[in-house]
Amino acid sequence: MNNTVAGLFPGQGSQSVGMGQELSEQYAVVRDTFAEADAVLGFALSEICFSGPVEELKRTSIAQPALVTMSTACWRLLVGRAIPFDALAGHSLGEYSALVAAGALRFADAVRLVRRRGELMEAATAQHPGGMAAVLGSSDDDVRALCDEIAADHGTLVPANYNAPGQVVVSGLSDAISALRAAAKARGIRVIPLQVSGAFHSPLMQSAADAFRESLNTVDISAPAVPIVPNITALPTTDPAEIRDALSRQITGSVRWVQSLYAMQDMGIHRFLEIGSGNVLTGLVQRTLPDAEAVPFADQLTE
Repeated sequence: MNNTVAGLFPGQGSQSVGMGQELSEQYAVVRDTFAEADAVLGFALSEICFSGPVEELKRTSIAQPALVTMSTACWRLLVGRAIPFDALAGHSLGEYSALVAAGALRFADAVRLVRRRGELMEAATAQHPGGMAAVLGSSDDDVRALCDEIAADHGTLVPANYNAPGQVVVSGLSDAISALRAAAKARGIRVIPLQVSGAFHSPLMQSAADAFRESLNTVDISAPAVPIVPNITALPTTDPAEIRDALSRQITGSVRWVQSLYAMQDMGIHRFLEIGSGNVLTGLVQRTLPDAEAVPFADQLTE
């Protein structure tokens, strides 16, 4: 197989006020993409992206459609350049952008879905307040063991994102996160609390996952034009049923990003293009696959 290029789409946390504004002034396709999202949602998402306020853009129910819109706009800009993508993947929320790019999910459906996904995750957070933290420098097994130890006394705490070797994000109840920080400090383990509004990718999101499954069943998912590597399995697929199942499990399941990158490497891919806001995924590729080429979106426009 002559697979060489993968497109990667960022997830929540990559949003920033002003994203897409300059591009929309320069390119009609970007402008039209934001206008389409505004029409689908019934409010000016574009204005929040371009002008803020930042507190509004950070809200889960706003950030999710905003990032899918931004990534789709960037993807549509690249389409005319005839880049031969051989696989697509997205980090958590970014998986929806990947599915739009692959032709598996209509953009309007994706925007509606992730708006609903965000609303349900906000509601679950109100029921079960929690948070997330990055554990740095420890093995996956050690992080899992630490989570189990803390959870036994303080409630839910699980690995949420396997982002790079030595970088695992954990998710759980606020008390458990506090206990983790105390235990980690005593053992010389570095833990960084994340500025997120809830315990995403944990069992505390179960109510959101259950309700979201109904919304997911109302949209069509087609076979993607190129393989998608879902977070939950880290295995390439073109099967719509597998994709639907992966999306329904993703809200409570772990983002297996390291394993997803390895899977794409096994497909023969050595060039990864980040498509959307920021350059977080570019950094994760560089840490995980040091011999691969990783290119943030801004650099692709100048190539």
